[in-house]
Amino acid sequence: MNNKELYKKTLCFSIHKLFVDLITLIVVAGLATAGFLVMNKVNNLGLLGLVIGLFVGLVIAALVGHFISYSIKAGQIAMMTYGITENKLPDNVYQEGKKVVKERFATVAALFAVTNIIKSIFNQIGRGITALGNAIGGDTGGTIGSAISSAIQTIVAYMCDCCLGWVFYRKDKGSAKATLEGAVLFFKHGKAFAKNVGRIFGMGLASLVLFGGSVFGISYLIFQAMPNSFTALANEIAELSTRHEIEIHEVLTNPTTLMLIIAGVIGIVIWSFIHSCFVRPFILVGVLRNYMEAGMKDIPSESSFAELDSKSPKFAALRKSLQE
Repeated sequence: MNNKELYKKTLCFSIHKLFVDLITLIVVAGLATAGFLVMNKVNNLGLLGLVIGLFVGLVIAALVGHFISYSIKAGQIAMMTYGITENKLPDNVYQEGKKVVKERFATVAALFAVTNIIKSIFNQIGRGITALGNAIGGDTGGTIGSAISSAIQTIVAYMCDCCLGWVFYRKDKGSAKATLEGAVLFFKHGKAFAKNVGRIFGMGLASLVLFGGSVFGISYLIFQAMPNSFTALANEIAELSTRHEIEIHEVLTNPTTLMLIIAGVIGIVIWSFIHSCFVRPFILVGVLRNYMEAGMKDIPSESSFAELDSKSPKFAALRKSLQE
């Protein structure tokens, strides 16, 4: 199966995830709006109501992401891995993906335990690389460090997914042992994955401009039809600043700039949903294929684990626990 075929066959996971994400977004937006309207009508504290409603909505969104959205994503990774390693996919891809995740981890808590370990390992290594930029010192060093950190976080996210794919592939091994192997793979075959960096950032930027820019423009045009709402919100922010002697930037007390900011936030949020559900999986197929093919040709040995100990205390601790 080539990458395009594999992407199309596993698109069912993206559709399910988008549906869950959109419902979650509607709930968050609805609670924030309801909080604003109710509190504004009762005691003219709409901004406080908006914050309360938004907080409750984000808590719900975090729970949904923890228990539902990530499980769907894990199922997609499992089936991508299966398609790459077996060159075929089962008839009912979605149900089989859910089954594989359940068989490998039994519970969502077990799945998150493994993924959190994976993230910790790669993040520790990433912070070490970022420190090289900061070591230059001054504004230049800080800028370089920040740029490296942002780039690494993006790459780390893909490497975590690839490592999870390896855990699914190595089903005859314990998840902890497979996690160690997956982390080592990245460093043994770093050159093979380097060619994916342009694909990751190029397609990410293109999707941001296309989808994020479009949603921003549409949102701004819609907001222009309701200027009174933004005038009221801007005035309330200004009153809150004066009442509590809080310094708030003037862009938040100007209805026009406030409108632009909120339209921008909506554009980024909607883009993140579209990108994570449809663009990112397309990128991941290619990255995962390079990762899995390199790993299948050269499965890490026990001796190769020690090479990563100094780079990640989390890795070293996990390896030590397996030896005890």
